[in-house]
Amino acid sequence: MSKARSPSSESPDQEAVMVAERSSAAETKGSINLRIEANTRQLIDDAAAVLGKTRTEFMVESARRQAIDVLLDQRLFVLDCERYDAFMHALDNPPAPGPKLRSLLRRVPAWQK
Repeated sequence: MSKARSPSSESPDQEAVMVAERSSAAETKGSINLRIEANTRQLIDDAAAVLGKTRTEFMVESARRQAIDVLLDQRLFVLDCERYDAFMHALDNPPAPGPKLRSLLRRVPAWQK
């Protein structure tokens, strides 16, 4: 990706700025190397082609969407009004500790033994 330039077209300072800009842009991206079976790679390539995307675009988009779903499954849940009220009631009024909970709380943790 080198640019042809005449000796008088850019000063050394301008060249340094261009190199710095390219370096900072390159630092925002990384790479992931994968080893996959040939039939899996072909499946991905076929699916990407159907959508008019490159393999990389398809894989990044798919992985990103899956990662968001996994994280949201851990953080977000939706309830209708009735179940929300029951949930809030349960949080505000926890049951009294039973014998199993009391026993658990009396045990010395493994990391303190």
